[in-house]
Amino acid sequence: MQIPKGKYVYFSSDNHLGAPTTQESLPREKTFVAWLDSIKHDAAAIFLLGDLFDFWFEYKTVVPKGFVRTLGKLAELRDAGIPIYFFVGNHDLWMDDYFETELNIPVYHKPQEFTFNNKTFLIGHGDGLGPGDKGYKRMKKVFTNPFSKWLFRWLHPDLGVRLAQYMSVKNKLISGDEDAKFLGEDNEWLVQYCKRKLETKTYDFFVFGHRHLPMEVALKETSKYFNLGDWINYYTYGKFDGETFELKKLES
Repeated sequence: MQIPKGKYVYFSSDNHLGAPTTQESLPREKTFVAWLDSIKHDAAAIFLLGDLFDFWFEYKTVVPKGFVRTLGKLAELRDAGIPIYFFVGNHDLWMDDYFETELNIPVYHKPQEFTFNNKTFLIGHGDGLGPGDKGYKRMKKVFTNPFSKWLFRWLHPDLGVRLAQYMSVKNKLISGDEDAKFLGEDNEWLVQYCKRKLETKTYDFFVFGHRHLPMEVALKETSKYFNLGDWINYYTYGKFDGETFELKKLES
């Protein structure tokens, strides 16, 4: 994709809408929607890198209640012709085809390659990548197993959604408080993942979420890893102008 002059590619991750409660997350949702509205005039594309919702599950005919401001704004931007790409995170990994059929937004469950102005990106949420975190990787296999999803669908939505929301909010991954500091390149699993990917292919930019910590790490002279932070503590996002990628903080 070629980025026209004066246009930008935007990246956002880890909003966790609905946590710790719908009412408490409403101001954050309104802030996010206002940001989406502010970039619609110059957005060449928008990437949402997961955990937009603190919990999301698609029954065959039911989706979680709420988030109409966000969904309505995304629909408006897509109807205006702005490409939007969604990557599921560990909190909304049970997303199926609702975004694709209702909003015309493609949904990805694994990192994907994109090229803008001859710059190559590898983009994803970031959970379960790299060495370590074996307990989560085993848990993810259970949660994403089709049989597990089939079993969960037998719970009435009023019970299933309430139970899942309670467990999600109790999960420390909502805030990232336990590891919201840079651990060093050797202990940052996503940094290690990116370095291993560079052994077989060249990428200009790796862009991920999940860590709830804004990061910029030089991997090679022409390759960098960025983590987008979150919309809970940092209100940070990524912006690519066709040549340069920057981490930006929402102006208050």
